Amino acid sequence: MRQPGDGVPSRQPGGPPSARQFTGDLPDRHPNAAASGGFGDRGGFGDQPARGQARGEEAFPVRGAFPVRQPTMRPPRSSGGRHRRAVPASLPQTAPALVLAVPGSDTDLTAGPAGELTAVLRVDNPAVEVRAARIDGGGPSDPSDLQAVLADVATRRPDGIPCAVVIPLIATVNPPVIHRLRDSVAASGVNVIVSGFLNSNAMIAESLHIRLAEAGLARADRVRLFSIVTAADGVLIATVGGPNGAASANVTSVLLAARLALPVITASMDSAPSVQEGVLRLKEMGVNRLAIAPCFIGPEATRGDLDSLHAAGAECAAPIGAHSNIAKLAALTYGQAISSLDLSTQADQEMHGQHE
Repeated sequence: MRQPGDGVPSRQPGGPPSARQFTGDLPDRHPNAAASGGFGDRGGFGDQPARGQARGEEAFPVRGAFPVRQPTMRPPRSSGGRHRRAVPASLPQTAPALVLAVPGSDTDLTAGPAGELTAVLRVDNPAVEVRAARIDGGGPSDPSDLQAVLADVATRRPDGIPCAVVIPLIATVNPPVIHRLRDSVAASGVNVIVSGFLNSNAMIAESLHIRLAEAGLARADRVRLFSIVTAADGVLIATVGGPNGAASANVTSVLLAARLALPVITASMDSAPSVQEGVLRLKEMGVNRLAIAPCFIGPEATRGDLDSLHAAGAECAAPIGAHSNIAKLAALTYGQAISSLDLSTQADQEMHGQHE
């Protein structure tokens, strides 16, 4: 009868039993094991070659046990995306100029909103020729008149493409200004693109919010949060340009109301619905402290318009003026206008001429 422990090797003095005591004799390593790194020619896998290796080839002919990954060339990243530039960084010298058409016959083009916006656009877009011109200037003999400016930029551009993108410096629709602008462009006889600000409601609402906050009439917009606590409990957006101008600001008033969580309505300073009517309407809604947000850049309004706002019996913020959003809108409008033009041929011709 087998006794317990029979066949089990006894513990050797001086340490634990070896593996051979438990498993018996183990097979010897293959003669090529040292070279291949395992048992047999392929570490126990018979004569099968490694992946990607033909029969008869050495497993790893390069130094080291593993193949080295070679760097690959990646294509350059495109300029698209959320943070892409509104205007390309490089343009041919014959690219259309950006002309800000400023209302008013006595508007200062070197100072105020027109001068400041022109300077900002030139700094942000060095590849673009940025000019400011008066819509109601003194005609072709006046260097600051729109006709004279367009004639000047046309002399440095080839025929066949627009020589300029004309953007009226107005925050909302203003039919009288647009009518005078188109008459001046037609009288100049040059090929240009006339375009207003594109998708401006959100940026205009943000600008009005900032102007109200600067006047202490609304809480500043921080981290894109809605402003619940404000100094005023109702806002009147004042526009110019007749009923069409007031109607075009309705979307802006909705966006501003969402930002402030307050009632916001739109009125016109030169037509119906008038500012006085808007004030009465807000008071009927229970508004005790009213704030007026002028929804114009500045040159399109007259001194009488501004005086009428202060006479309305409500606190008034400053006009939009040379806000950075207006410069962004001008750049976006210009970039959208030239995106449909084929400027690559002009760039190739200029590059070819420089190397001749």
